[in-house]
Amino acid sequence: GQAKITKGYRLPAKYVIHTVGPVYHGKKEDAELLASCYVNSLALAGKHKLKSIAFPAISTGVYGYPLEEASPIALETTLEELAKYSSIERVVFALFSEKALKVYTDVLNTIRNPPGVKCLPAT
Repeated sequence: GQAKITKGYRLPAKYVIHTVGPVYHGKKEDAELLASCYVNSLALAGKHKLKSIAFPAISTGVYGYPLEEASPIALETTLEELAKYSSIERVVFALFSEKALKVYTDVLNTIRNPPGVKCLPAT
């Protein structure tokens, strides 16, 4: 659940925040580790006064975390943590399949957004 920041070098982003999510075993610790990826990444973004950050669906690929379990952790943790970092204006969840988009959208529709947070689908 740790996160590190590096320069973006030749990428279009000024910085890249690196984190490695847990391999899924179905244990409580998996959820805690996954949440800490988002917490620590957002903390770095806030510390460096970044205006935006993008996340993939961490651990849902080869690490086997089910989208249906990972998405509420990702979205709820991110929404809770955003209140701490006024510099972050935009969070993007870069999802690579229609299934992932549907799962995240369904979860997002069930979460009550904190004041001042607007959740918009990508266009």
